[in-house]
Amino acid sequence: MGNGLFSAPGRADASMIGWATAARLALASGPTALVSVLAIEGSAPLGPGARMVVTAEGIVAGSVGGGALEWQALRQALAILALEEGSWRVQDYPLGPLLGQCCGGRVRLLVERLDPARAGWLDEVAHGAVIACAFTESGLIRSLAPGVAASPLSARDPRPDVGFAMVEHFGVVPRAVLVFGAGHVGMALARVLEPLPFALHWFDSRAEFATSGVTLASEEALLAALAQADAEAAVLVMTHDHGLDYTLTKAALAHDFALVGVIGSATKRARFLSRLMREGVDEPTRARLVCPIGIPGIKGKDPSVIAIAVAAQLLALPRGETPC
Repeated sequence: MGNGLFSAPGRADASMIGWATAARLALASGPTALVSVLAIEGSAPLGPGARMVVTAEGIVAGSVGGGALEWQALRQALAILALEEGSWRVQDYPLGPLLGQCCGGRVRLLVERLDPARAGWLDEVAHGAVIACAFTESGLIRSLAPGVAASPLSARDPRPDVGFAMVEHFGVVPRAVLVFGAGHVGMALARVLEPLPFALHWFDSRAEFATSGVTLASEEALLAALAQADAEAAVLVMTHDHGLDYTLTKAALAHDFALVGVIGSATKRARFLSRLMREGVDEPTRARLVCPIGIPGIKGKDPSVIAIAVAAQLLALPRGETPC
């Protein structure tokens, strides 16, 4: 079969982030398979770029769409674990005729046993990357290919074989979320954001709140972190000290961040806005303050409820979809 070039665009969502990390962890423990949706035709549960990580214990992360398709994919992944590292196969599934699924489309899957010696690319995709992948007899060889353009793969094209090459686009760099405060809401939010397409930068000034993932920092260092953040970042202020909250909020509003949010009530918002006005912050800048945080309509003050409302608010933020 001749050479070809196609793309399998990655999804900038939970499975994009989760499956790569899970695959790395699974490889450290034993044989690991990866199932990827290369292409679809017509209606299908998930599109190109959906992935699922499988070990001998079963599915450990991701999904290729559920139902009969995923069950068949799991069986194939378990079977390939018995083969040599780097083994791969490409399989087509007409969802209606073969699997009895109502979608009625066609899905092309790549099933591979990951080779630990060639797994460095997994570290790249969590940050967004363009990866070239060559199909060889000894396995799939992947390498960084920034700026490479490619055409979509169709599930009706001839199936990829030895000698084919593809370029996989893994979406955009996850949005940075700066969370100031490691209290109950901060901890709940960190748990909710972990599998989502965000890069969490978590800070607190209190030594007793040191926990995994939290950077302990003085007020000066907290302000420095704000000054160094990317314009597409979201800033969430929820410290133990309203005075520190205000200092961080005013500093954050001086930058054109995607979101400057403060935990608190309408009364807290009014007080912050009044003080900002007295200190000469103009009305358009003051109007960018979001307080309380979280999408409207979700009731409840439990930290987990607030965290879900805030995560939904972050997911709804617009952004420039510039390929990595």
